[in-house]
Amino acid sequence: MNCPVCFRRCSLEEGETGFCRARRNDGGRSVSVNYGKITSASLDPVEKKPFVKFHPGSLILSVGTFGCNMDCPFCQNYEIAGAGEGDVSTRGVSPAELAALADELRGSGNIGVAYTYNEPLVGWEFVRDCAAEVKKRGLKNAAVTNGSISAETLSELLPYIDAYNIDLKGFTHEYYRKLGGDLEAVKEFIKKAAAGAHVELTTLIVPEENDGADEMAALSAWVASVDRKIPLHLTRFFPRRLMRDRKPTETALLRRLAEIAAKRLNTVVLGNI
Repeated sequence: MNCPVCFRRCSLEEGETGFCRARRNDGGRSVSVNYGKITSASLDPVEKKPFVKFHPGSLILSVGTFGCNMDCPFCQNYEIAGAGEGDVSTRGVSPAELAALADELRGSGNIGVAYTYNEPLVGWEFVRDCAAEVKKRGLKNAAVTNGSISAETLSELLPYIDAYNIDLKGFTHEYYRKLGGDLEAVKEFIKKAAAGAHVELTTLIVPEENDGADEMAALSAWVASVDRKIPLHLTRFFPRRLMRDRKPTETALLRRLAEIAAKRLNTVVLGNI
């Protein structure tokens, strides 16, 4: 069986788990093993997701499970993104329970639920089911994702997700291969998501990896070809996981790249500075 959820199309024998550690071949079907298994939950400012043009000044209930279909050496949430079933502590929550909690938090300024922390869309069924319940209560849904999910999977989510923050990690195929991803899959995801929902993009600028002026010019030109109103967050790198030997991104470099992107895009935001 080839798992249809993302670009990897993992070939799985019966009972075998895919690269993402969140899906398993069960009777010839790709089944989520992280459904309703929450590892993290917090009431966060929407700006932390980050969103700058989606209900600014609000809070959103942010939840994560485990698993990811990429392998970024700088991942700051690797303890859950790199985990599989049984590797981390989880709490069982049904879609109805999560929606009810989000509703209870309205009085604290909550506008809905953000699916985040790990790669939430490797467990898209839970996201879809929760988002449907949340939407029934008049609340918002946001997904913070690497955008490396198949068009078929995305089509299941489009009716329910109001906003996406998508990691556009760079703009070369070579860099995406280093991270265990696929640039073309992300570009297709961005175009489809932007046609039906609010979209913002985040690019973590890693020294000597994706920090070239030409690459930023190409990246921002492509984003503008989709919609120049899409906000782009350029985020400062700090040493994490397997890249602890690197220095943080120089703020002067980040500002120069922002100037390049701002020639083509209406909104460019600096993060982690």
